[in-house]
Amino acid sequence: MKDDPERLTVYYDGACPRCVRDRQQYESLAGDAADTVCWIDITGRDEDLRAQGIDPGLALRELHVADARGRIHRELDAYILLMSRVPLLRPLAWLIGLPGLRRLLSALYRASVLRRLRASGRD
Repeated sequence: MKDDPERLTVYYDGACPRCVRDRQQYESLAGDAADTVCWIDITGRDEDLRAQGIDPGLALRELHVADARGRIHRELDAYILLMSRVPLLRPLAWLIGLPGLRRLLSALYRASVLRRLRASGRD
């Protein structure tokens, strides 16, 4: 996978049950595309994240995905990149990228994540 020009690295919160379920669901929908995604649990990896140019606090609040060139995509851009690889999810990736809807979904996403972090005492 390391030499794959389509490779993505997803930095996700492995201490979050919903995040783990989302990963499992993505892998089941992705089929062969799942093999081009490397999943990194960010729990306890603050120094590793900083070395990648990712703020650990932001990593808890926003999904981060590195493309094969090492460029970091955050929040909805990260979801769009990840979902656009899966034929079943491609229309949804397009939809959440629409400007008006994107702004609304971004606000809802941030509020949802903050609720999750508060509920788990990690805010």
